[in-house]
Amino acid sequence: MRRKTVSAADAAALIQDGDTVTTSGFVGIGVPDALLAAVEARFLATGHPRDLSLVFAAGQGDGGEKGLNRLGHEGLLRRVVGGHWGLIPRVARLAVEGKIEGWNLPQGCISQLFRDAAAGKPGMLSKVGLETFVDPRQGGGAINARSTEPQVRLMEIDGEEVLYYPAPRLTVALLRGTTADEAGNITMEREALVIDNLAQAMAVRNAGGVVIVQVERLARGRSLPAREVQIPGILVDAVVVAPPELHMQTYRTAFSHAFTNRIRPPAGEIAPMPLDERKVIARRCAFELPVNGVINLGIGMPEGVAAVAAEEGLLEHVTLTAEPGVIGGQPASGLDFGAAVDVDAVLPQNAQFDFYDGGGLDMACLGLAQADAAGNVNVSRFGPRLAGAGGFINISQNARALVFAGTFTAKGLDVTVADGALAIRAEGASRKLLAEVEQVTFSGARAARLGRPVLYVTERCVFRLRADGLQLIEVAPGVDLDRDILGQMGFRPIVEEVAQMDPRLFRAGPMDLKRELLHLDLPDRIALDADRRRLFINFEKMRVRGREDVDLIRRQVEAVCAPLPDKVDVVVNYDGFRLDDEVARDYAAMVADLEARFYRTVTRYSGSAFMRLKLGETLAGAAPHIFETREAAQAFLDRGA
Repeated sequence: MRRKTVSAADAAALIQDGDTVTTSGFVGIGVPDALLAAVEARFLATGHPRDLSLVFAAGQGDGGEKGLNRLGHEGLLRRVVGGHWGLIPRVARLAVEGKIEGWNLPQGCISQLFRDAAAGKPGMLSKVGLETFVDPRQGGGAINARSTEPQVRLMEIDGEEVLYYPAPRLTVALLRGTTADEAGNITMEREALVIDNLAQAMAVRNAGGVVIVQVERLARGRSLPAREVQIPGILVDAVVVAPPELHMQTYRTAFSHAFTNRIRPPAGEIAPMPLDERKVIARRCAFELPVNGVINLGIGMPEGVAAVAAEEGLLEHVTLTAEPGVIGGQPASGLDFGAAVDVDAVLPQNAQFDFYDGGGLDMACLGLAQADAAGNVNVSRFGPRLAGAGGFINISQNARALVFAGTFTAKGLDVTVADGALAIRAEGASRKLLAEVEQVTFSGARAARLGRPVLYVTERCVFRLRADGLQLIEVAPGVDLDRDILGQMGFRPIVEEVAQMDPRLFRAGPMDLKRELLHLDLPDRIALDADRRRLFINFEKMRVRGREDVDLIRRQVEAVCAPLPDKVDVVVNYDGFRLDDEVARDYAAMVADLEARFYRTVTRYSGSAFMRLKLGETLAGAAPHIFETREAAQAFLDRGA
């Protein structure tokens, strides 16, 4: 049996000038820093290896010197294809300044290409990237003028547009695990993620290249449990044992047993967020969480939604996920992002994106850096600053519902949150609501055309995407519409009926959101006046999202009305009520059924003209009495009494 253990310097010497290198890692998780440091040291000492091509999916860095930043030297790299660039400014600078060829492609597509390359496939077809900057009609993901070789092509299959991503030929893989035996079998028991290690190793091995794996410890040959082996030794050429400082579990945490998901930490180990603008935004996003749904939370502002869900006792009623493969539990934040505690499963990253691309997400909450009048969102390029799209395009194009989260302005924004209101002490110097975004990472026109529900949540207001643009639908207490919102935008949104954001968002302490989202308060919303044979139904600020909600309402009304000897008159309060379009038909059928069995005369009221119109359309076969006020609705019944 050939022992495969070598020094980091000897491993770096295996890389030849002109090789195409792929690396493992997600933010600061699973990054082979010992190998990257050795490559950098060799280049600085000898000028070799040089003219490397680099292909990576997720961002691998700390925004400073770690991770792929170690490769950010002119001459070492010739071309780079990557998903997220924001954490590797040294490499990004080379691309922006035109010193290397560079492309930004969707993280999920690159992740899936590793698997296609392993299987010897020419490439992959996907709709991910259409009508964004990745679309060849909008630049094809090229970062600079010297990047002319197409990395994505537009095609038509069965009358539908798709994008073709050619698979790269990879010749070196720099990967990471926990334990290696003498045969090169690799386990990952102390790693927070498994990412794409297996697919990358297969792709390089099948191309006749070199696979090098960094680990933290060694074991006897074939002594590792077979079920624990993530990279078989037949794929591995060399193993390097890394020093602890170059093998941290994340860039913030040296090691946490909770991040291995082999133990479950005590409840409440992650502290609640302080009440500031970030928590206000996270709370408002949490109002959109679909009960029993599967949700993705993006990096940055959306990370707070997990903390709010934990504080409100909602984690057991939703399944939170993160794109590197985490299913369930509570995702971590900052330089721990990608790890999670109390999870149900950890998948390979490419499998997670298969699930996402196929429509598996009920909702996604993603960051909001720039938005424009058409509802386009940019999170990827800001003048000379290259952030990259990461998994944003895969996720935003395929989730069933979207919430974008971000402050209204940036760079110097100073607000206070207290007593149920928001006060803006200093406005941010950089506007984020622009007439036109700098780069289209998310196409508002495409989402509107496909009928996808999209919200844009800030600390001071909320917008909704319509076919004709962004509509302002909510404003925070304490905020001046003209001065603080319209006066800070590069376009005028659609302004019709504007509601007040819930004051609970701006108060300390839990919001009792669990009771609201689970409809635990439904029995309190339905009251019977037996003497007058009148039923009062209070749907104020209630949201009906799915058939489960419809069934809850039906059962509660039946419980009250079925024992009664006669039918009753009904008054229904629809102030602030929300009925999702996907369930409108089921809701109308439920109402018609209840009317036929239990109701004599029904009146409804809502202060919203839009809601009165929508109810009139939805309940077209029911009684037409929809009033503006409760007094008018009750007066109608009184006249008929």
